[in-house]
This record gives sequence, C-alpha cells and structure tokens, in this order.
Amino acid sequence: MGPLNLRNRLLQLSILALLGITLYTYYRSTDEQLQQYALVRTTPNRTTFYETVHTHTNANSSDVASTPLTRNQSNSDASTNLFIISLSNASNNPSPSGGNASAAITLISSAPSTPVINKDSAGAIYPSGHTVSVPEKCPDFGKFMDLMIIIMSAPNHFEARTAIRQTWAHYGQRRDIGLVFMLGSTNDARFESSLEKEQDIYGDIVRGRFIDSYLNLTLKTMSTLEWVDTYCSEVKFVLKTDDDMFINVPRLLAFIYKHKADTNVIFGKVAKRWKPVRSKTSKYYISPAQYRPPFYPDFCTGPAYLMSSDVVSKLYINSLQETFLKLEDVFMTGIVASKLGIKRSHASEFHNKKISYSPCNVQRAISIHMVKYSEQFDLWKKLLDGKTKCK
Repeated sequence: MGPLNLRNRLLQLSILALLGITLYTYYRSTDEQLQQYALVRTTPNRTTFYETVHTHTNANSSDVASTPLTRNQSNSDASTNLFIISLSNASNNPSPSGGNASAAITLISSAPSTPVINKDSAGAIYPSGHTVSVPEKCPDFGKFMDLMIIIMSAPNHFEARTAIRQTWAHYGQRRDIGLVFMLGSTNDARFESSLEKEQDIYGDIVRGRFIDSYLNLTLKTMSTLEWVDTYCSEVKFVLKTDDDMFINVPRLLAFIYKHKADTNVIFGKVAKRWKPVRSKTSKYYISPAQYRPPFYPDFCTGPAYLMSSDVVSKLYINSLQETFLKLEDVFMTGIVASKLGIKRSHASEFHNKKISYSPCNVQRAISIHMVKYSEQFDLWKKLLDGKTKCK
C-alpha cells in the first residue's frame, strides 16, 4: 500500500469517526429532551392545568411574574405561578445537566390538579379578575367580620345605590359588617365617567370584567364569589342580594348569631321541583342542551341568599367547570351546590317577594323584594320605629 493510499485511508477513518461523534452527540441531546418532554406530558393533569391557566385567566409569564399574591392565593397558587415561569425558563435556557427541566418538573408536582374546562362551561366565557377591587372594604380579609353584604347593581341604578347608602347600608359602618356593590363593565363612556365619580365619592363599588347585562347575571355572581375568595375569605357569612331589596340587617345579624356554628350551607327562600322553561319566547328559556332533566335541583332564589363562607371557594371553582346557565340562582345554588353536597336551608324570613309594608312585616323580615328606591326610606323608618309592638 503506497503513501497516497494510506493518507486516503486515514482521511476516511477520520471522517467516519467525526460522523460517529456527531451522531452520538445528537442522539444523546435528543434523547434527553424527549425524556424531559415525556415527563412533563405524562404528569397527570399538569399540562392541562397550564393550558387552562393561560386560556381562562388571560395570564402570561410577565403577568404572573409581576402580580403579587393575595392572602387567599395559597401555596398551591404560588406553585402554579412558579410552574409557569419554570416551564418558560426550562425551554429558553436548556442545560446539558437538565437542571432547569428538573426544577420545572418539581414545581409541576406541587401544582393543583385542575379538570379541563370545556367550551360550553361558564369558565370558558368568564373573564376573571376585577378592574376595581376595593380590598380595604374587607380589612384583614374579613378575619374580624361576621358579615359581608354584596349588592348586585346595574351601572345606571345610581338612585337605587344612593337610597341604600342612606338607609340600611348604614350598618356597613360597623366593624363587623362590610358592604359593597358589584357591577360589571359597560361600553358607554357616559356611564363609565359617572361611575368613576361615584366611586371617588363613596369607594364602595367592585367592578368585574364581564359586560353588565341580564344575560350575564351568572358571571356577576361568579365575580362576587371570586372577590370574596380573593379579598374577604375569612369573613363568617356572605349575603348576596340585589339593589331592589330591603335588608333588615339587625334581624339578619340575629339569624347569623343563631346559626354561627353552621357550615356548608346556603340559607334563603328554597325553591323545590321547579321545571326548566322550554318556551323560546320566555326570557327564562333554557334549552335541553343546557339542562336536560325535567326538574332543577332545589335552589335558593336569587334576590337574597346567605352563604357560610366555607362554600364560597368551592362554588366559584366548580362553577367554572359547569355548563353555563343564565339563571344565576338555579346555576349556583342549585346545580353547582347540589353536586358539591352543599345544604340549601329554607328560612322563612327571606321573603324575596313584595309584601305589604306594615311595620311588623318590615321588622320580622330579613329580606323584602321589589322595593323602589323611593320606598327604601319608608321601610327604613318603619324598621327603626320604636313604638310598634309586634308579637
């Protein structure tokens, strides 16, 4: 074999060796990446949870990194935030040792298991969060408060809110009672300007991100529960009511003190064996696709109901996964509460209807429905009437 053939032979061997090293390096790096990917994908519910967070909270890595945790955001929420950040770091800064990927996997194992939210669920259309949150209305997360009253109101109901502030909302000045109005957003610049001025004066309005309308009352209730869960989670009881209601707060407090040991319960006017309305001309129409059974579960009618605070977080979280229904009381206190095993307890003092305004009726009731804002003052006077003796 001549010198030329020897040189050619050595060159061929060098090329083959270099090719072998290249293929081995590529195989090793690819295998490590596939193993890391498989670990992430096969961890139960973790990737689903990541997708759910981004789809339904409008979160991204910069939002998560810059948003401070509230008192209610527990370690599981903190793990969720870190999980999202770690995945980003693991993909953008891979290391041969797999250090970043290992960190991501560790945090994944501590993230909560969250079911997939389907396209027909309330969670698929609910925009979480609040543009105005007024957390100061529930100091110390409600630790020293017996009652938080949340009043569903519409953007153009300024007179109703004013009448309530000047009458029974007076009890909101007590340290053991909180009171706020819950409103959504509007596309009307005039309303928005008026609401900003109202908020500057009173500072008692919470604003959700949903569009405020009759069809979105369920979203308004979800926003209410999210607000309590985030800013007022340690209060003992929560009253959800409307701005056409008169609330006898002293009677309500007496009721609460009587039931202070009760948990996992919603008190109110319980409706039993109500049928879904199938007539498409009715504003209460519900299609079989939305709710198929012939009867609704027992539910507390919407004008006013009282919740023990331990049900708030459960109702909110599980409502995200249920098929959306525009009837908020049926949806929340019926369908969702029933599946969670939450008791619905009838209390006769919750009238949730129009009754005669005699002093004794006013003093015996907890809630009276269909009260015009001009009538709030008459009922307030009869409530405080010290002359009438009622049996």
